[in-house]
Amino acid sequence: MAGARAAAAASAGSSASSGSPQPQEPGLGELLEEFSRTQYRAKDCSGTGGSKVERIEKRCLELFGRDYCYSVIQNVNGDICGHYPQHIVFLEYESSEKEKDTFQSTVQVSKLQDLVNRSKTARCRGRFVCPVILFKGKHICRSATLAGWGELYGRTGYNYIFSGGADDAWADAEDVTEEDCALRSSDTHLFDKVRGYDIKLLRYLSVKYICDLMVENKKVKFGMNVTSSEKVDKAQRYADFTLLSIPYPGCEFFKEYKDRDYMAEGLIFNWKQDYVDAPLSIPDFLTCSLNIDWSQYQSWDLVQQTQNYLKLLLSIINSDDDSGLLVHCISGWDRTPLFISLLRLSLWADGLIHASLKPAEILYLTVAYDWFLFGHMLVDRLSKGEEIFFFCFNFLKHIISEEFSALKIQRRKSLPARDAGFTVEDICMLRRKDRGSTTSLGSDFSLVMESSPGAAGSFTYETVELVPAGAQTQAAWLTALSERETRLQEVRSAFLAAYSSTVGLRAAAPSPSGAIGLLEQFVRGVGLRGTSSSTL
Repeated sequence: MAGARAAAAASAGSSASSGSPQPQEPGLGELLEEFSRTQYRAKDCSGTGGSKVERIEKRCLELFGRDYCYSVIQNVNGDICGHYPQHIVFLEYESSEKEKDTFQSTVQVSKLQDLVNRSKTARCRGRFVCPVILFKGKHICRSATLAGWGELYGRTGYNYIFSGGADDAWADAEDVTEEDCALRSSDTHLFDKVRGYDIKLLRYLSVKYICDLMVENKKVKFGMNVTSSEKVDKAQRYADFTLLSIPYPGCEFFKEYKDRDYMAEGLIFNWKQDYVDAPLSIPDFLTCSLNIDWSQYQSWDLVQQTQNYLKLLLSIINSDDDSGLLVHCISGWDRTPLFISLLRLSLWADGLIHASLKPAEILYLTVAYDWFLFGHMLVDRLSKGEEIFFFCFNFLKHIISEEFSALKIQRRKSLPARDAGFTVEDICMLRRKDRGSTTSLGSDFSLVMESSPGAAGSFTYETVELVPAGAQTQAAWLTALSERETRLQEVRSAFLAAYSSTVGLRAAAPSPSGAIGLLEQFVRGVGLRGTSSSTL
């Protein structure tokens, strides 16, 4: 591990020592081209494709370093996890440029590296608990779900055979004792040891809340439980954590999203399928302030379900305690990056994280780091029409209002009660549905808006006039879009433009007539053609 400057300098130094000219930093278009060409694998970072990946990863380190001091968990050649970045960023604290010159690590580097190595066997595909966002000193983490006995025995046996008899998931060769051998002969003892390391890592990262997005209690293949989850751990090893079961449809469901012309409104998951057996379960103390009827979750469409889950996650990380959060699904590379990316972009739009990054920069960071470098299989998903990746960024249009703002949650806690009257600040804080119609004179007030053409697939409002419609309302000029809304719209527009010129076009059918049909479907679905789609 090394500090932000040291890591960047080492990367630059290795390029310079090769004698080749410094390549230009990759743009979003190049990133999407590489992403749609092949799935990232840490061990394949060599040759021409490897140099592209190295530049992408170097760019991510530079963007993280703008606002944070960090250490790096080394994963060269995928030694820890084959589908995690070669340089896994461990954010330590926010910092200025001056502070980076005197960076001092706040973590025990060797202990963290050891915990990561020992705990990886506990989770599906070795995708261990990994911190990816730092907010108010809390780590927001991602991972896969817990490995079941089928995968656990299979992988430990594989590691033992192909490492010459040394199982690095357990201990160094000289540390293997008779007790270790005895533990391997018992399911209970095996799980105690492996999941014990996982729990130690969670505690080291101060994680208290674990949000499980699986619609199953356990993933079953060929009649075998290949994965498990904390919520059904028979020994209650995770009883000290706050467990939330918030079932969310898997990537297969997003083929229906594409087939419906990219319309998520009205798209409801079929909860009566045989394999769906994980009910929604959230402790009452986490839901009382959200004003959401959680008993109706099976009737929500994809938009409402994603919105409500995001509100829940934002409420958890904005609580007064210092505890971190873990989000995971099964493998941790479809639903997990969806919510990690939405959390990162939402907090950034509020100016609470990555404060110095521009819209194009935060978009690059979340596509590259949260999706590409953590192994999302975009090539496979596109071939099947399972466009969860596209859904994530097109969905930004649904979280632009202040009801998704972490700043609003903080203001709710600090604002004193008022008995009468509305100030201009009060009106700004009202959600649009609370304000009433923007055109009806019968509502509390009316909004007169002037629109102007914006970037592809979006529109902007320049000004808004507050027209008195009630005795207590004072006329004022207000900006129609909050800074949050403007920033998220810019990110979405930039994504749609880049996606339509790279991935979107490539996804067309090979026949001329089919290509035209798919492209037209894509253009209409994302709002790049015609005024009628401006509200999509």
